[in-house]
Amino acid sequence: MEQPGHFFWKKSPFIKLLLAFATGSWLQWQVQVSPIFWIILLISGSIFWGCNFFLPLFKLYRFRPVTGISILIIFLAAGGLLTRMKDIRYHPGRAGDPQYKADFLLVKLNENPVSKTNSFKAEASVVTAFSKEKQIPLKGQIILYFKKDSTGSLPASASSLSYGSCLLIKNNLQTIQSSGNPGGFDYARYQLFRGISLQCFLQPTHFLVLQEKKINPLQQWLISSRERLVRLLRKYIPGEKEKGLAEALLIGYKDDLDKDLVQSYSNTGVVHIIAISGLHLGIIYWLLGLLFLPLLKKRKSKWLHPLLVITGLWIFSLLAGAQPSVLRSALMFSMIVAGESLGRKNTTFNSLACSALILLLINPFWLWDLGFQLSYTAVASILIFMRPVYNLLYFPNKLVDFIWKMNAVTLAAQILTLPLSIYHFHQFPTLFFLSNLLAVPLSSIILLAAIFLCVIAWLPGPAFLLGQLIGWLIRMMNHAVTSIEKLPGAVWDGLLINQVQVVFLFGSIACFSYWLMEKRSKALKAGLLTTCCFLLIRSYSFLQSEKQKKIIVYNVPGKTAIDFIDGRNLFHTGNTNGAANDFIRQFHLRPSRIIQRAKPVASLPELRQQHNMFAFHDKRILLLSPGYQYAPTAKRQKIDVLVISGNPRLYMTKLIAALDIRQVVSDGTAPAWKKNYWLKDCDSLQIPFHDVSTKGAFVMNLN
Repeated sequence: MEQPGHFFWKKSPFIKLLLAFATGSWLQWQVQVSPIFWIILLISGSIFWGCNFFLPLFKLYRFRPVTGISILIIFLAAGGLLTRMKDIRYHPGRAGDPQYKADFLLVKLNENPVSKTNSFKAEASVVTAFSKEKQIPLKGQIILYFKKDSTGSLPASASSLSYGSCLLIKNNLQTIQSSGNPGGFDYARYQLFRGISLQCFLQPTHFLVLQEKKINPLQQWLISSRERLVRLLRKYIPGEKEKGLAEALLIGYKDDLDKDLVQSYSNTGVVHIIAISGLHLGIIYWLLGLLFLPLLKKRKSKWLHPLLVITGLWIFSLLAGAQPSVLRSALMFSMIVAGESLGRKNTTFNSLACSALILLLINPFWLWDLGFQLSYTAVASILIFMRPVYNLLYFPNKLVDFIWKMNAVTLAAQILTLPLSIYHFHQFPTLFFLSNLLAVPLSSIILLAAIFLCVIAWLPGPAFLLGQLIGWLIRMMNHAVTSIEKLPGAVWDGLLINQVQVVFLFGSIACFSYWLMEKRSKALKAGLLTTCCFLLIRSYSFLQSEKQKKIIVYNVPGKTAIDFIDGRNLFHTGNTNGAANDFIRQFHLRPSRIIQRAKPVASLPELRQQHNMFAFHDKRILLLSPGYQYAPTAKRQKIDVLVISGNPRLYMTKLIAALDIRQVVSDGTAPAWKKNYWLKDCDSLQIPFHDVSTKGAFVMNLN
């Protein structure tokens, strides 16, 4: 085995280029640098690099480091500049630009409408805009929501909507917003990275479906093919959960996945089998290689083998939705096939870095995609640690050895993905070894069977029997996963680490691994140092959480949710209790409480409550809800925070005659039209007004 340093920096140049490009992208997003800076940096790097070609040979060798640094500067600048160019917020003439006033928009659907809880959702492209019979050249991607009718279907006027349909819609565009709750999922940023920042909620009277259709033949074929495959799986595989999982395994279609089942797979560390990744592409690669194997036996047809295999891989990748993990795997296998056909054996690390760089050149915002991060980290972890882990145990029996090899791959993948998993999911599946031992081979068999089902679908009898078998296998896998989830200590939950801790944790893993594999004492010392830094930062965060005193009014649509936090304990008030609100607690409240390192308790020593009045330390909070009657006192009382819930009969000018209000907060239950009146009243009275629906959660620190 070659020295890691030599291997990385001499034989894998794409790693250095990838790091430079990713650094430029990250800096641009964090700092929002002017494009002029990146252009100057790009030109400077190009000049330094170009000047080296005019140097005499004896000087060229002396200035070789300058050449390398110049190339890195070029890729650094390219990453920053491309990220700026891809940021739709800076695109001129985009839909939603305040300087362009449009009454109507002509849009084209980019997909078939997908059913959601109360509406149908579809992404669309703005073709043009109209204002008082004037055409405005606006572009951009938006999300449309069509309200369901009484039967739960699309309105009659929209029943014919499909990919390529053109609509004339009323310009009621709204900016996509996140909940703004501490630690919550940043939905606005997620859509922004996809090139979407606007959405529109359409009533039946707000749009007109045109006869015209604008269709890309390839896109149309992909959509219709995915729909045919989905219909086929739904036809032959019994059970709703089983159908949804089969669709996700085969083509990455996740709209029918059961949420509780996905959570079970996540808690047991096998959620990766649901997302199309290297495991699935590896099986497809093996099948294609086996199918076109006869072509290699003849010299004239030998060149067709790699061409057909690569074509098949990319067709499957497009059918699977072209997600970053799928594209990464397709690029990797394509490079392997191309290298083998040309008789060249490139380093796997270099190929991995090259594929990542290509994807980021297409879309630099994939750098923040969780699937992109986990897939590349997992593959790198397997490449580094699989062999050392596998060599820990020896089994003479071939079957047992094969099973151990599969689990060695799983264990190796977990080593480098551990910091990212804890950072993003705040949990660690302690029994992942057992769950992967069962789920990985079963999912591989299910995928092969699903592919075979598509091949024999024209034979109803065999297809029916195979569908029943697939359903039984999926039920068995689901039962195994959910049973493991129920075991004591299956999930280490509530873990919190920040970005700095992630860096030190990666550093500790790298140093200790290098020490174990290369027996270098310096690596051991560096590992101990990084571990100490990690523990110190983590200890400091615990000490800070012990001192915290906070009031949080959450942004929960249709609900009142308030947390009083004192140290690592919190008292909750609101109407989010009950089994029906498990999703609210998991999605809105749990991330915040993990960040605060606080757990609910029955009472707090420093919190006193009298009806809707709360006294917390030296602050007074009044929860004003419908039906609550405030009894005026002789002395005007100070209210630090007035929380308005629902739609009470409220006249702010009369209320301040009895109360000295310092801050007004409107929770997620109040109607929007009423909030506008309250906002105007507060502005005239010079009282700060915070609407959680538009500004996110209200957080008051009492320290």
